[in-house]
Amino acid sequence: MNFTQFRQLIPTLKNAPLGGLKAQFVMAPAERIKFTDQKIKDSKPKKAAVLALFYPDKQNNTRFVLTLRASYNGTHSSQISFPGGKKEFIDENLSATSKRESQEEIGVAISDINMLKELTEAYIPPSNFLVTPFIGVLHEVPKFKANEEVETIIEVLVSDLLNDRNVTIKNMSTSYMKNIDVPCFKLNDYIVWGATAMILNEIKILLKTI
Repeated sequence: MNFTQFRQLIPTLKNAPLGGLKAQFVMAPAERIKFTDQKIKDSKPKKAAVLALFYPDKQNNTRFVLTLRASYNGTHSSQISFPGGKKEFIDENLSATSKRESQEEIGVAISDINMLKELTEAYIPPSNFLVTPFIGVLHEVPKFKANEEVETIIEVLVSDLLNDRNVTIKNMSTSYMKNIDVPCFKLNDYIVWGATAMILNEIKILLKTI
């Protein structure tokens, strides 16, 4: 999909209904589906936000950005994620959180981000975060600059997300599941799973239906 086409879809994208948990759970680990709304509420999760940021590349193809987290002593070390993080007291709302974190992590100016849409919350059991995703757009080719939290910036073609051949299954063990087959996206030779894959699938279905 070229960026001219994507930009023409923006008004429809803003008003299109979301796929919700039904869309997310297509790419959810089986253990994650066992967490009911009440169980999540009882865990008193921390609030966070991420940004799915779309933009043109130099060939006018539409891309979005993911990050490979730097290695550290924590739950999400060396994982693939959207730019984002926990809500701070300085943030007016979660949309502001996603923009601030994107500026800090990948060097995108807040003033350049056009916010389009809030997506369905995604719960992350290992870290007890309830994440609100947003879709944003840059209308110019960005110059990313990673901070110390990000090992690699990953620029993914939207056409690769929409290609069903890039959906696969991987056997995984984590802090809350052992030897479980997990649905994943394979994008730019990276395996993307968990909450990031769940959010991406809601975006994928949204783009395919508009």
